[in-house]
Amino acid sequence: MDTAKKEIYVFGHKNPDTDSICSAIAYAWLKNQIGAQARDSFASLTAQAYAQEQQPDTVYVPRRAGQLGPETEYLLKRFNTPAPVYTNDVRVQVSDIDIRKVDGIKETLSLKQAWTIMRSVNIATLPVLNKDRTLKGLITIGDIARSYMAVYDNTILGKSHTPFTNILDALDGTMIVGTSDGYVKDGTVTIATATTEMIRDHIHPGDVIILGNRYETQLCAIEQHAALLIVCEGSPVSRTIQKIAEQNGSAVISTPYDTYTVARLINQSVPVSYFMKKEDLVTFKTTDFIAEIKGTMLKKRHRDFPILSRSKRFVGMISRRSLINMPSKQIILVDHNEIDQAVDGITDASVIEIVDHHKLGTIETMSPISVRNQPVGCTATIIYQIFVENAVDIPENIAGLLCGAILSDTLLYRSPTCTPEDRAAAEALADIAHIKTHELAQAMFAAGSDLHSKSDEEIFYQDFKRFTAGSVTFGVGQIMSMTQNELDEIKARMIPYMHKAKKNHGVDMVFFMLTNIMDESTQLLYSDEQAREVAENSFMIPAENDQLYLAGVVSRKKQLIPRLMATLQQ
Repeated sequence: MDTAKKEIYVFGHKNPDTDSICSAIAYAWLKNQIGAQARDSFASLTAQAYAQEQQPDTVYVPRRAGQLGPETEYLLKRFNTPAPVYTNDVRVQVSDIDIRKVDGIKETLSLKQAWTIMRSVNIATLPVLNKDRTLKGLITIGDIARSYMAVYDNTILGKSHTPFTNILDALDGTMIVGTSDGYVKDGTVTIATATTEMIRDHIHPGDVIILGNRYETQLCAIEQHAALLIVCEGSPVSRTIQKIAEQNGSAVISTPYDTYTVARLINQSVPVSYFMKKEDLVTFKTTDFIAEIKGTMLKKRHRDFPILSRSKRFVGMISRRSLINMPSKQIILVDHNEIDQAVDGITDASVIEIVDHHKLGTIETMSPISVRNQPVGCTATIIYQIFVENAVDIPENIAGLLCGAILSDTLLYRSPTCTPEDRAAAEALADIAHIKTHELAQAMFAAGSDLHSKSDEEIFYQDFKRFTAGSVTFGVGQIMSMTQNELDEIKARMIPYMHKAKKNHGVDMVFFMLTNIMDESTQLLYSDEQAREVAENSFMIPAENDQLYLAGVVSRKKQLIPRLMATLQQ
C-alpha cells in the first residue's frame, strides 16, 4: 500500500497577528486528529477492502507567511508550542514533483557497466558523482553511442586511463599476470596477427596487444615492453611467459573471446569520465519554482535534468514529462480570504478550504470548496466550535493558544467585533488551559506593546493588511499598546516610514492605527493628502497634528475598513 505523506498547508495571512498564527496551528492539529479517526475506522474493514483504498495519509501542516509579532511569540513560548515554518511562496517547487531517485556512479565505471545500469532501470541519463555526492558529470545513452563511433581511435584506452578492472569486466577476463588495480597509461591498441618481424616494428612501450596462443608473439610483445597482453580464446599462457612478463612489468589478461569480439568489446571498458559531459551542466535545485525553470527545460532538449539539494548534493532526476499533470500545493486559509493578504503564489495553489470571520474577498477557486465564515470577533472562536462539533478533546496548549487569540482579537472583549460566542469560547478554553483570561490578556498586551527593540519595518508590518476598493488599493497597519507614551514614540517613527511603505507596496494610500488598549481609542495616521481627505470624509473629523483622533475606535475590521471602503466607493 502507498504510504506516501501528502501535505496540506494551513496558512494565516501575511504579516500574521496572533489569531492568524494560533488558528493555523490549532486547525492543522484538529484536521490531523479528524484524519486519524477516519484512518482508525479503516481497521474494521477487511484487509482486501483496506488495500483497495490505496490512499496516502494526509498530513496538515501549519505555516506562516510573515514574521511573528512579540505578542504571538509570548503566547507560543508560554504554551510551549513551536512556531509554524515560514513559507513565503506556495508555487510548485521541484521538490513537489516526482523526482526520480537514481543511484550515481563513479567516474571510473566502464561504459559497459553504465549501459547495463541504464537498461536495468530504464533510464537514459546517469549522474557521475564525487564521493560527497556532488555532481561531477552526466553520461547519456547518446554519449555511449558516440563512444562506439570512436572505434578507430586506437589510443582511446590510454587517453582515458582505462582501469584493468574495466577491461576484465568487459572481456569476462582473468588476470594472469599483474594486479587488477592497474590501468592503461598510454600507447595504442594493436591486434598482433602478423609475423614476429612485422609485429616488432609496430609494438611500442605501453601498448595494449590483442593476440592468440603463439609463444613467439607473446614473447615479442613482452620484450617490446607492452603494458598489457590480452590473450584470446582462453589460450594457455606458459609459466615461462608469465615469469618474463612479470619481470618486464607487462600485465596479462586471458579472455574466452576471439580477437574480433575482443576488438569490438574493448571500447566498452573505457571509463565514463572520458565521454561524460562535464561543462555547462543544466541543473536545478529542489527549492526552484517550476514556473521559473519551465522555460529552460523546454528550451534544452535534454531527456533528464539533475536535481541538487541546497548543499549542492545530488538528489535525483526530472524530465519534461514531470511537468505533465503537475500537482499544485493544497492550501487551507484561516483568518483571511483576500488575495492581497494571502501568501505569495496563492493563485498557483489549490485553496481547498477557508475558515474566516472577515468579509468575503477576492479568492477564486477552480472547484467548490468548504467555506466557514461567521460574524464573530475571532477565527479561533470558529475553530473552537469545530473542535466541539467533532467531539475532539482540546489539549491544554492548543486551548491556551486559541484563548489568547480571542483575547487578542477582541481586546479582552472590549472590541465592538466581540460577540457572546467569542466570550463563551474564550472562557471555556481558559478552563481547559487552567488560566485566567484577564491575567493572560494583560501579559500578552504587555509583551505586544514592548516595541523598543523593534525596527521601524518590524513595527509597521507587525499587523499590516492590504485592501482594494474599486480601482483604489490601500494598506492599513495597526499597533496596540497599553501606554500612550509608547504610542507617541511610535508615531514619530511611523509617519516617515509610511511613505516608504506606500512606494514599496505600490498602493494608492497607506493608513496606520495607533490603538490605545486602555482608553479604547485610535490615532489614525495617513500617508498623504489624498489619504487625509479620505479619512476625514470617512469619520467627519478634521485632522490635527498629522492624525485623526478616533475615540472608541479599536477595530480595523469593523470600525475602520467599512468606513474607508464606503468613502472610496463613492
